[in-house]
Amino acid sequence: MPTPARNNHASSVQIQEPRTRSPLPPSPIAFKEQQGRPPLTTQQTITGKLFRNLFKGLLFSQLTSISLLVIVLTIRGLILASSHHFHPKKWYPPLLASVAVSGAASLALQCIFIYNPPRAVRATFWLSPILTCSVGILLVLIGSAVDAGVGAVFVLFAVTQSLYGCWITPRLEYTDKILSLSTAFPPPRTREVVTLSIFISVVYSGFLVTGIGGATSTRTSLDLLFISVILISLAWTMQVLKNAQQVAISRARYVNFAHGEDMDAWSALHVTVKHLLGSICIGSTLVPIIVLIRGSIRSFNLMSGSSDGVMYSGADCFSTLANKLITCGNRWGFVHVGTYDKGFVEASSDTWKKFRSNNGLEEVVDSDLTSSLCFLSAVSVGAVSSLTAGIWMLLVHKDYAFEVTLYAFIIGYFVVR
Repeated sequence: MPTPARNNHASSVQIQEPRTRSPLPPSPIAFKEQQGRPPLTTQQTITGKLFRNLFKGLLFSQLTSISLLVIVLTIRGLILASSHHFHPKKWYPPLLASVAVSGAASLALQCIFIYNPPRAVRATFWLSPILTCSVGILLVLIGSAVDAGVGAVFVLFAVTQSLYGCWITPRLEYTDKILSLSTAFPPPRTREVVTLSIFISVVYSGFLVTGIGGATSTRTSLDLLFISVILISLAWTMQVLKNAQQVAISRARYVNFAHGEDMDAWSALHVTVKHLLGSICIGSTLVPIIVLIRGSIRSFNLMSGSSDGVMYSGADCFSTLANKLITCGNRWGFVHVGTYDKGFVEASSDTWKKFRSNNGLEEVVDSDLTSSLCFLSAVSVGAVSSLTAGIWMLLVHKDYAFEVTLYAFIIGYFVVR
């Protein structure tokens, strides 16, 4: 990983206060409903439009299909519950309560990050390993060999987080500064958008829980497939919801900084969902895959003793592949999607080229702790949800404790993400 000294390159980066209205000419990008087309310089190709429409259709198709599947599974589960010794009154309350807890914890976390970013950063890096370790201990206490094995994985993950927290301590001050500046002047109505997204996440997750319970009632191999599909749908839908907010905020902030015009987050979200949802769906699919590949290579090179400076050297074909992939999909590309109405792959490529064109900036951006902070925040909330459901279920019906604990962790993680 890069040394803390590289932060000197980014110390000159400043975030300006939002500009007031100025007599500048109107924005070349149309942001109103009747002016939703992108500028001529970023007109998408036929292939790009095709893929965007395809992924947009895929999003709505999977939402419809999953909704129908959940309804069918819920009805079937309630009808067959007594014949399969399934107890809905014992299974549902702990998991639904954990979903509500994840929503409340997400709102609390948002408030802390807004009003006291430095404390939020330190609390996240301290609490995440403690809470993760607690989940591991809970799983071990459930009793079976499988539960103990998964619990050991959680404990090992907690130890890894602790070591990582110690390693990045010199960079926390810089992270505090960046986070404080970036959250100082949010676009108007940003909190409304964030609150709405958390509410939607909680309601949608609670709805999916009913389907998971219906599939659990019969416990066939096909039901396990249904549960996996529901969880994958949850993960992708929450990614789309999160990235739609990022694009909307980027759009609103760009209008203010570049053109001196006011645009609230709510209006930006409306335009984003109407015109840019296809690009967001593509990015929400590509980024997690690329991050997983890149993170695996990073971990492998760290364990093998390679320095970060040569982590992606041409000596290793996989590292070279990862270096190419980052230009095709990265989370910073969502900013260009929002500001320039570009397709996601084009936006990611242009963004990374700008990083590389400035000497030393690519390393600084690549070592940014924001992604790690968001990840560990989600892990913390997921652990709180997991402990809520797991302890409750351990006291009420131990046979369900393991699966409910894992479901609660996954749902809590994606709600806060």
